[in-house]
Amino acid sequence: MPSLDLFRDAIARHAPRDGTFECRLPGVKLIRCSTPTLPMPVIYEPTICFVAQGRKRAMLGTSIYYYDPTCYLMASVGLPVMGSVIEATAAQPYLSLQLDLDAAVLGELALQYPRPAAEHRAAAGLSLGAMTPGLLDATTRLVCLLDSPEDAGALGPLALREILYRLLRGPDGGVLQAMTLNDSRQGQIARAILWIRTHFREACRIEEIAGIAGMSRSSFHAHFKAVTAMSPLDFRTQLRMQEARRLMVSDGLDAAGAGFNVGYESPSQFSRDYSRLFGLPPATDAQRLRLAEGRSCGTP
Repeated sequence: MPSLDLFRDAIARHAPRDGTFECRLPGVKLIRCSTPTLPMPVIYEPTICFVAQGRKRAMLGTSIYYYDPTCYLMASVGLPVMGSVIEATAAQPYLSLQLDLDAAVLGELALQYPRPAAEHRAAAGLSLGAMTPGLLDATTRLVCLLDSPEDAGALGPLALREILYRLLRGPDGGVLQAMTLNDSRQGQIARAILWIRTHFREACRIEEIAGIAGMSRSSFHAHFKAVTAMSPLDFRTQLRMQEARRLMVSDGLDAAGAGFNVGYESPSQFSRDYSRLFGLPPATDAQRLRLAEGRSCGTP
């Protein structure tokens, strides 16, 4: 059975410098980072991250998740997260494998190997799971396939399928199966999340979003918080702040312009909400991030 050393070395071979590396296999990325990073806002799409070396922290609302080679991080819906590498050096960089959760393959596996219906409930959209010998074996073989490009096209999908199968049969299998069911609580909340992400600049009524999810207002609020660790309005605020941050750091907008662009009519309200979330006024935070931008490594 492959050891963690083989997993680490395989990633290091194909991620030779800091950054995110797209692979020959669709939905597979390798990430390397040689220094700790500042907390950076990012949307975690449905994905799973296996760490081979180093440690990372993700913050969703008031919940904090630490993950390293002993555990994986899974995002079952698109979530606004603050992520930072907290353990990494030039000699021992942070190394990870990121896999997109393929809904089609998950759906096929879920039909073949169904879970009990009682497990189809709303669960946290971000979760940690134990790295098992079987998962380590499968993920190592997947990355090692990159050494043989002529084999990767044929064997890569099989390795990916095995990883998803093992996850589906494990403790997180209920959440993964619920992702494939439109009428599950997870599926209903996922629809609402997608709508909010598309319309976050607009004023919206909770009743309207609850209707999109097919729930009553009270049920929607409870299930939404169970999945995202925040209220629908706080979720929208997170999306607004992340986009405003991007506009200031990457596009050079000033604070007033960024606030207006994401839906704020009052610059003072935008500044208060921004400072409450990120701990600094918009202009000060943007200047700090521009200086540190080159040190950000990857996403999950």
